[in-house]
Amino acid sequence: MDDHAYAEALENADLIFDQQAVEKALDRMALELDPMLVGTRAIFVTILTGGLVAAGQLATRLQADMDFDYVHVSRYRGTNQGQANLDWVAGPRLDWSGRDVILVDDILDEGHTVAALIAAANERGAASVRLVALCEKLHDRRTPGVSADVVGLQVPDRYVFGYGMDCYERGRQLPAIYAMAEAGAKGE
Repeated sequence: MDDHAYAEALENADLIFDQQAVEKALDRMALELDPMLVGTRAIFVTILTGGLVAAGQLATRLQADMDFDYVHVSRYRGTNQGQANLDWVAGPRLDWSGRDVILVDDILDEGHTVAALIAAANERGAASVRLVALCEKLHDRRTPGVSADVVGLQVPDRYVFGYGMDCYERGRQLPAIYAMAEAGAKGE
């Protein structure tokens, strides 16, 4: 997407959660997650690229002793529509066998990506797998059996971006969460 189209998308977007609301949600998420990690040395796994910002901000709020890992998988590949197959860019570097694994992502939408990651963690012999998502999209298209153990914010069933989530691979660094304008809104 060219610079003009991204600038137009951002200009017409609706602010869903400002920075203060996101930071408050991260504080609450840490308070919920920390007790789950008592007595473990969990592996805190960032799901790249979207989960990078939220995972980094959440990690600094946690008291638990953890090891850090990451995976890089994608269904979107720079588009606004999920593709059928996962693109495994990078797998985990640590041995997850017998360990408590915390998967941290930017958004739980339909759940196809995290379902595959949860299955992969179980195949690797994880003792437990928990999903933490900064945002959860509200709709009825979720993959059966997929839910987050800790959720920061619930967002409408629209394409959202900012705070790690992208709009055509741009805007991940935005300190707030926006939704793309709905068709017919704001003069379209």
